[in-house]
Amino acid sequence: MNNKLKNLCSCLPCWTLVNNGDENPDRGNWTNKTEYILSMIGYAVGLGNIWRFPYMAYKNGGGAFLIPYLLMLVLCGIPLFFLESAIGQFCSQGPINMWRAVPVLQGVGLSMVMVNALVSIYYNVIIAYSLYYMFASMQFPLPWSSCSSWADRKCSMYCNVSGVLMTNWTQENITCPSSNKITVSVESPSEQYWDHVALQRSSGLDETGPVVWHLALCLLLSSIIVAAALIRGIKSSGKVVYFTATFPYVVILILLIRGVTLEGARDGIDFYIGSQSNLTKLTEGQVWKDAATQTFFSLSIAWGGVPTLASYSNFHNNMFLDSVIVTVINDGTSVFAGFAIFSILGHMAHVYGKPIGNVVKEGFGLAFIAYPDALAKLPISPLWSILFFFMLLTVGLDSQFAAIEVITTCLLDAFPNILKSKRAVVTILTCIIVFLLGLPCVTRAGIYWVTLIDQFVASWVMLILALMEIIGFCYIYGVNRFIKDIEMMIGKKSFCFWLWWRACWLFLTPCIIAVILVWSLVIFVPPTYGKVQYPAWGLALGWSMVAFVLIWIPVIAFYKVIKAKGNFCKVISLCSPSEEWHPYLDIHRGERYSKNTAAEETVSDNKTEDKKM
Repeated sequence: MNNKLKNLCSCLPCWTLVNNGDENPDRGNWTNKTEYILSMIGYAVGLGNIWRFPYMAYKNGGGAFLIPYLLMLVLCGIPLFFLESAIGQFCSQGPINMWRAVPVLQGVGLSMVMVNALVSIYYNVIIAYSLYYMFASMQFPLPWSSCSSWADRKCSMYCNVSGVLMTNWTQENITCPSSNKITVSVESPSEQYWDHVALQRSSGLDETGPVVWHLALCLLLSSIIVAAALIRGIKSSGKVVYFTATFPYVVILILLIRGVTLEGARDGIDFYIGSQSNLTKLTEGQVWKDAATQTFFSLSIAWGGVPTLASYSNFHNNMFLDSVIVTVINDGTSVFAGFAIFSILGHMAHVYGKPIGNVVKEGFGLAFIAYPDALAKLPISPLWSILFFFMLLTVGLDSQFAAIEVITTCLLDAFPNILKSKRAVVTILTCIIVFLLGLPCVTRAGIYWVTLIDQFVASWVMLILALMEIIGFCYIYGVNRFIKDIEMMIGKKSFCFWLWWRACWLFLTPCIIAVILVWSLVIFVPPTYGKVQYPAWGLALGWSMVAFVLIWIPVIAFYKVIKAKGNFCKVISLCSPSEEWHPYLDIHRGERYSKNTAAEETVSDNKTEDKKM
C-alpha cells in the first residue's frame, strides 16, 4: 500500500462520520463490530447445535466424539469460514456477484441462493412449530402431560416397559400385573400430542389433507416477525440480534442449572460424555463422517450466509479473528447445550424407569417429543416449557434472518439502480413468497415435506458447494492471489501463517470434503419419517430439488462459454476475474486493482484484445 493510500485510509474516520457512520454508503455497513459478531453467531448457532449434536455425541462414543469433532473444526470449519468471510468482505457483494472472481462458476452462487430459498421454507416451518408449542405451554398442566381426548389406545403414561403394554392395569394405582400381557407399540402422551394435535399428521406423503390452520397462523406470525426484523436490512436485524443471539445462552444456562438438580441428572450427563466415552469408536469411519457433517451443518457453510453477512463489514476488518471466535463459540455451544439436554433426559429416564438410551432422540423427536415430555415432569412445567420453546424460536429466527438476507442482498446487488431504495418492499415480498411456499409444509402431510427438504437439500448438497468454492477460489482464481487480497484487508502475515492455510485450502479441507461426499453418496439410504416410507414419486421429488439446486452450475457455465464466442483464449478468460472483480470502494483498490496494473495479475489482456477486434 503506497503512502497516498495510507493517508486516505487515515481520513476514513472523518469520512465515515459524514456518511452516517457507514464506510460504504451505497450498501451500508454494520453499525458496529458487536452487531456483526452477534449476527454471525446467531447464524452459525442453529437448531443443529441444540437437537443434533447431543445425539451425535451419544451415538459416536460420548466424550470421545469431541476429538474428531474438534479436529474437523480446525481442518474444515475454520478454514472454510475464514475463506467465505474473506471473499464477502473483500468484494462487498453477495454469493452471486462474488463469483466475478471466477465467472465460469457464477452458477455456484446461484445454487447457494437456491439452497437458501429452500432452507428458508424449512426453517420458517420449524419456527412455526416452536411458536405453536410456546403458546400451547401457556396452560397448566401442559396439554401433553397426560393422555387426553385426542389420544388413542396406544397412549400410555405408565407401565411402559421396553415397548410392552400391560393389560388389566389401573391408572389410578399405577399397577401392572405381570400376567395377561400383550405386546403393543406404546406411545407417550407427548408423542401422540405431536402427531395428533400439533401436526395432525397423515399416514404419508400421498395423503396431503387440509392445511392445519393453527400452524398456518404461526407460520404467518413467523413471516411477519422476520419481515419486521429485516425491514431495514442489517440496520434493523443488527439491533434484534442483541436479544436473539444472546437469549438462547441464558435459557440453556437456566435449564442446565435446573437440570443438574434433578434426580437422575448425573446418569444423563455420564451417559452423554462420561462412562459412555468409547475411544475405540475412533477407529470407525462413520464417527469421522458424522463429526465432519455436523461441523458443516452447524456452521451453515456453503449456503451463502457467511459471505453475505461479511459483505457488510468494513474493508479492513480482521475477519480471521472473527472466524476463529464465531466457530469456537459455535462448537462450544453444541457441547454446552448437550449438558442441559442430557441432564433433563437423565431425569426423564429415572422417572420412567427406562434406560437413558430409550429416551434419547434427535431432531424433531428430541425437540418436540422427548424434551417436552421431560419438561412436563418438572415442577412449574409451563415455565420451563415456555423458556425452551422460546429458545428454539430465537435460534431459528437468527438462522432465518441470514437466509432471507442472502436472497434480498443478491437481488439488491443484481439491480442496485432499481431496488436500492426499495429494500423494505423486497424484504416484505420475499417473506410473503417464503410464507406461501411454506403452506404445503403445514398441511397434514407437512412434516414429510419438511423432512424431505432436510434430508435432500440441507445435507450433503452443501459439501458439493463447499468443494466448488475451494476449487474456484484456491485453484482457479489462485490461492496466492487470494492471499494477497486478504493481506490488502488485514495486513501482511508471516510465511508460516499462510503455510497452514495453504495446506488446508489446497489439500486437507478439499480431500476431507471429497471423501465424505463420496462416502455419503455410497451409503445413502432413502429417508424416512419414523417408520413411514416415502413413495417413489416423493423420492424423485427429493432428487429433483437437488437437481434444481445444482443444475445452475453447468447451465451458467455453458451459457457463459456460448456467449463468449471467439477463440480458445476468450473461453479461458472466463476462468479469470472479470473487470468488476475488485474492492467495492475506489479508496480500497490500491495499485493491484487500478486500471493500469490489473492486467498484470490476470489474463485480462485477452479481454483487451477482444475489445479492439
